Amino acid sequence: MLQKDIHNFLDRYFTANECEMLERENHLLHVQLTIELDKLLMNRPFYWHYQELTGAEPNPLKLKLRTEQSEEDKDGEFIHFGSPRLHQIFQSTRQLGSYIRLFENVQQNENAYVPLVPWIGLNIKVSYHCDRKKDFLHSIGLNLINGMMVSEFQGLLESKALTPKIPDYCYTMSSLIKPVSGIKRIEHYIEQVIQDDDPQWSIDARKRWQEDEELLDHFYQDIEELPESYHLEKQALKDLYEPKVVVQIINGGMFYLSNNTLMNLS
Repeated sequence: MLQKDIHNFLDRYFTANECEMLERENHLLHVQLTIELDKLLMNRPFYWHYQELTGAEPNPLKLKLRTEQSEEDKDGEFIHFGSPRLHQIFQSTRQLGSYIRLFENVQQNENAYVPLVPWIGLNIKVSYHCDRKKDFLHSIGLNLINGMMVSEFQGLLESKALTPKIPDYCYTMSSLIKPVSGIKRIEHYIEQVIQDDDPQWSIDARKRWQEDEELLDHFYQDIEELPESYHLEKQALKDLYEPKVVVQIINGGMFYLSNNTLMNLS
């Protein structure tokens, strides 16, 4: 996930959650949080408990985020894909509503009706875990009419004017692929991406695991009856080094897009 993608995601996130944008630049977002987002992001349970008890006027905080690191300008919190704040925001999307339905806002006259094609879109985080961690974000869209699959689907959506209400003189086409089947197709695609990825990270992790196990065994080699601490340390090494891949759906939705989308992709 590029820093530009993170910036666009944050911009859409705060806009969708009705935060006032105090400052918006290429790599800087300064927002006035709503009460709901302050409660979710700013970790002030005692303040909000006191406010609700006393009925005092609420005062949600402002948040300034930067998506470019600069030695000259350190104003604001630097956000990158591994930063705790970004993962906190990802987590909040599940609480705020992880599913959405939007329509492309096609301007049309009353003499012709425009068909809107159903797509299912998922933003999926793939995490490679061992003693180190790598995260990747995949945004996949699937056309529920012809089965076309598009990567970087979020970027496609950002180029469209979308609305929660179907525009006038438009109608939605019926899906030939059921949404549940569409999700399974996307899951199979992600599984294939993981299988095709370079396995060197897991090979290196197992090598480091083996080296530390050999060091542990050497430390206990003169002890006839191994103590409980040996088994605990051995399990701790397994927990630390054993390669794992975790796949998590961040959010998703149904998107009804015009046929121009297909023409632009072909």
